[in-house]
Amino acid sequence: MPRIAPLELLSIGDLARRAGISVPTVRYYDERGLIQSSRTAGNKRLFPRHTLRRLAVIAAGQRVGLTLQEIAAALADLPSTRPPTQREWRHMSQQWATTVARRIRQLEALQSSLDGCIGCGCLSLGTCTLFNPGDEAASEGPGSRWLRTADKAAADD
Repeated sequence: MPRIAPLELLSIGDLARRAGISVPTVRYYDERGLIQSSRTAGNKRLFPRHTLRRLAVIAAGQRVGLTLQEIAAALADLPSTRPPTQREWRHMSQQWATTVARRIRQLEALQSSLDGCIGCGCLSLGTCTLFNPGDEAASEGPGSRWLRTADKAAADD
């Protein structure tokens, strides 16, 4: 395989193959502004080699459970003309770590409440009248009680 110079442009097929994703995925990311291409006179998409780093950042964000919208917001703070620096990556990953920690606390709260009332949605029909007589949970707001409790616990930490 020939070595690619840092400023060389990659075709969409080469980029997809090197990143381990499909060509339609590359198009999708390009159309949503997560990555940027230039076009030839024949309308062929070409990508700077550093796009591989942006794709790695996208994959990392997805692995930790971030939505593409959350990843796009993080990428918006990075320059599109070069790969992120170590400092930029560290800053972004610290923000992601906070999000992941909050989600872990929410999941732990869910885990500990699975054997009881999850707070009206309602999957505990047999015991709901014991835990939530007269649908008192309705006064706490919409959604299930465990999620509100988990969100509050995550915010308090």
